[in-house]
Amino acid sequence: MKMKMNSLIILAFLCLVLVFHSSLIKAQEVEDEREFDYSLRSEKGPHRWGDLKVEWEACKNGEMQSPIDIMSHQRVELIRSFEHKYYKPANATIKNRGHDISIKWHGDVGSYFINGIEYPLKSAHWHSPSEHTINGRRYAMELHMVHQSPDQTLQNQIAVTSVLYRIGKPDAFLSRLMSNISLLVDEEDEEIHTGWIDPTEINYTCTMYYRYFGSLTTPPCTEGVIWTINTKIRTVSWRQMKLLREAVHDYAEWNARPLQPLNDRKIYVLI
Repeated sequence: MKMKMNSLIILAFLCLVLVFHSSLIKAQEVEDEREFDYSLRSEKGPHRWGDLKVEWEACKNGEMQSPIDIMSHQRVELIRSFEHKYYKPANATIKNRGHDISIKWHGDVGSYFINGIEYPLKSAHWHSPSEHTINGRRYAMELHMVHQSPDQTLQNQIAVTSVLYRIGKPDAFLSRLMSNISLLVDEEDEEIHTGWIDPTEINYTCTMYYRYFGSLTTPPCTEGVIWTINTKIRTVSWRQMKLLREAVHDYAEWNARPLQPLNDRKIYVLI
């Protein structure tokens, strides 16, 4: 009887681990770009993502999908923010994922704190043109800083900070990475160990932010993502944007998911 009870306890524990592990996998973005693409005419394009896999159904059936058009004069509510960021340099790698160029930090690089909950920074990547639009305007480029809490019980486990760019002066943070990114042109799944990269060099601070609840913008399109979008538009040079587009596959030179319906969601302005 005791052995049977121990077996049941072990089985229950393994099931719990499996549920948590599955939840973690589902929450993360798909790394293998061969599983989807951005071509509107492709069978693996954005309008078909939800049909490709059962676990990607949210891409088709979700009610809180991203990106969206942020109309500052509609559904906007001012709220006080109780949050702060603390970042520090850490070892990182830059990878050509085929559909984008990404930075992945290794070790503790700091966190984004939202209402007392810590969201450690994990990675960053670029989309060109921007995925989000503001009052119908699409910008040249968008940076996503992806944070994820280790607390599997949270309803909102992922927090993404977005920075929008227009064409203008070179971005200082990207300037530092240009030589490494140039080595990754057409080198799918290749990565370069860059040593320390300091996320504070990303010029992301401003006095007001947009906030809404959405999803990942790539499969599996997991919902419950806390989006924070800078209201201040930064600048990037044409050469920098061109390099990011040339580095990835031809179909991903325009690697922005189409806009999704707002539905009944509110957009908040953090002050």
